[in-house]
Amino acid sequence: MRRDAVIERLASRELDVLVIGGGIVGAGVAATAARAGLDVGRVDKGDIGGATSTASSKLIHGGLRYLRLGDVGLVRESLHERRLLTRIVAPHLVRRLPFVFPLYRGGPYGPVTIQAGLVLYGAFARSRLHRLASPERVRERVPSLRLDGLRSCGVYADATTHDGRLCLANVRAAEAADAAVLNYTDVRELRTLRGRVTGAVLVVDGETVEVSARTVVNATGPWVDVVRRLEEPSAAPTVRLSKGSHVLLRLDEPWTAALTIPHDKVRVSFAVPWEDMLLLGTTDTLFEGEPADVEATEAEVAQILAEASVAVEAELLRADRIRSTYAGLRVLPLGDGATASARRETVFHLGSAGMLTVAGGKLTTYRRIALDALSMLRPQVGLHRLDGRPFPLPGAGDPADIAARLAHRWPDLDRSVQMHLAHHYGTAAEDVLAPAGQEPDLLRRLHPDGPDIVAQVVYARDVEWARRPDDVTNRRTTVALRGLADAEIVARVDAVLRGDLPAPTRA
Repeated sequence: MRRDAVIERLASRELDVLVIGGGIVGAGVAATAARAGLDVGRVDKGDIGGATSTASSKLIHGGLRYLRLGDVGLVRESLHERRLLTRIVAPHLVRRLPFVFPLYRGGPYGPVTIQAGLVLYGAFARSRLHRLASPERVRERVPSLRLDGLRSCGVYADATTHDGRLCLANVRAAEAADAAVLNYTDVRELRTLRGRVTGAVLVVDGETVEVSARTVVNATGPWVDVVRRLEEPSAAPTVRLSKGSHVLLRLDEPWTAALTIPHDKVRVSFAVPWEDMLLLGTTDTLFEGEPADVEATEAEVAQILAEASVAVEAELLRADRIRSTYAGLRVLPLGDGATASARRETVFHLGSAGMLTVAGGKLTTYRRIALDALSMLRPQVGLHRLDGRPFPLPGAGDPADIAARLAHRWPDLDRSVQMHLAHHYGTAAEDVLAPAGQEPDLLRRLHPDGPDIVAQVVYARDVEWARRPDDVTNRRTTVALRGLADAEIVARVDAVLRGDLPAPTRA
């Protein structure tokens, strides 16, 4: 639906649910509500997934370390949701991967403790890939594993994802169920009638738009307390923020397993093969600044590289191998103590005027969070039954089968590009490539060192709400994370977004 038509729709009817926030929680609530037959609007002041939801550790996991923290229920629920995401909801976007837990002499854990944890984790996951393995055998999967002092390794399974595209797929599911979707839309104030929230006043492209809604959901992540003060100006904080920084490195030799590196009885860090690079992180420190200003500092990058060196050979961790860095903010319940030991609970808060605030939790459990939020709103929206069964997101399918179909239809397209499109778009990869039948230049790579092609920019513009170059380079493709979003690439993307013919790529 065209942007002007969406604006007109929002202004001309009463919604059942207005969702404020474009991250994974807001996207999940919007998709679930729209599929339940509710009239839904979803708005965000920035881009879809423009903050925390594209700055995660890219993991869909139960969280082995949460067993140590006593969050057994969270681990069980997370592993259940991981199973649904990999099998039904988004098999193209969520990839299972072996994880290795190295046990070094003098480390915080011994083989007996880890073996017990793996048995419990495997039981919750309904998986047999949870065992101890020799360093030599693990080295076949992790070529840069540091062997000095390595006694043994625990091996278990979890999964990775492209978090931004998972968020986007949920927004597309919401739109497919007739939700009205807008990005770059400010909420100036909440509308109230007799002490109850009845909608919001939006600013869209410089114009004021009044929206009526039976209920409003505040799913704005790090900004939830800012939006809560539109309802209650004197509202006390309900959350605190934890900063997680990450580093992406060039990876010359493929890894077929990830590392979970223990640093003490509470903290671990990860070294994860992701998009043909190595993703390192994360930090976990209290953040009290402006959320929009969060970025990885030099000190945090140095910390991440140092922590990775516990289990990764130094040659791979040279500073000149860094492709990019980024940081995101976790939303945690208020509490004392270090953020690393804080429980990853979801915060639900029903305001005095009826606005529901939802924050925190895990990327892995976003679907469950959405269902819980809607359950709380059932009386207000007249929802008699809420179907909790998982549904496939747009594009859901087996990426190997999809890549095979692309190879048959587009035999001249490089295999790496075929696989890239299959994993990022699933069955919609055919739609991404369709315009290239008339315009072959759309098959050109945006940069010779990456698999993203010009057709993805056109698709982002026409289907995925992209309005600015960084919407494409940072969230809908992997260009920026690969360190390839230089001025020339940004200018090329901007030209395509404006409707100009794509310029030829660099040789």
